[in-house]
Amino acid sequence: MTKTDAVPEGGGGRTPLVELDDVSKYYGNIRALEGVSLEVHAGEISCVLGDNGAGKSTLIKIIAGLHRNDSGSFTIEGEEARFANPREALDRGIATVYQDLAVVPLMPVWRNFFLGSEPTKGVGPFRRMDVDLMRATTHAELLRMGIDLRDVDQPIGTLSGGERQCVAIARAVHFGAKVLVLDEPTAALGVKQSGVVLKYVAAARDAGLGVVLITHNPHHAYLVGDRFVLLKRGAMSGSYTRDDITLDELTRQMAGGSELDDLRHELEGRGPA
Repeated sequence: MTKTDAVPEGGGGRTPLVELDDVSKYYGNIRALEGVSLEVHAGEISCVLGDNGAGKSTLIKIIAGLHRNDSGSFTIEGEEARFANPREALDRGIATVYQDLAVVPLMPVWRNFFLGSEPTKGVGPFRRMDVDLMRATTHAELLRMGIDLRDVDQPIGTLSGGERQCVAIARAVHFGAKVLVLDEPTAALGVKQSGVVLKYVAAARDAGLGVVLITHNPHHAYLVGDRFVLLKRGAMSGSYTRDDITLDELTRQMAGGSELDDLRHELEGRGPA
């Protein structure tokens, strides 16, 4: 299987929402990323796969505005992006959902949904949070994504890991994100909960967002992905569209490709100890 620059049918040759071209990042003499390229189109899911230490976290931080790339180009809808902080990235429509979700477990679901962006009513000393609006909006937005919670007043810590991920996705959609970056959303979940989260990842794509799914699980990536970028030790080891790679080949690439074949031959060739 060879690397390809082909654009899948969903991209249609349109300007990507986010594009990284030959991006590198160094911390002193340590190479975190080198020569990495990624396209994120509206209505598509771009999956970034790699083991621990592959450079996935550094890539997330560049897109989210936490770090700046040292070389290469990072553009948003064709314009060069140089973020000073994550707020600037959010203002440009890039919402990042980290693995720890940054929720307050004892606060209700509606409070976490609006955390940091609470609507208010009243003026002057009578100004206060509009709790009724936040409750109603949270329930309606979750329902629009297909999430029917019994009670948005329950502490978010009482929800399952999959449900908390889904709340975070619905929040990003509500606040107008164009690009949704998901950091290993299924890493700590079982099979059933992972399926629930992937369903809502697909729902975000169907709502017109460009999604970046960071994962080390090729099976999860292939279920929903349109593009696949494989990272190994900070460099790209492959870039494919869905039409250009099978699940078996994607899994083989993630497992080490030729290195895995060499190991198998070596183990098969060994006699009993």
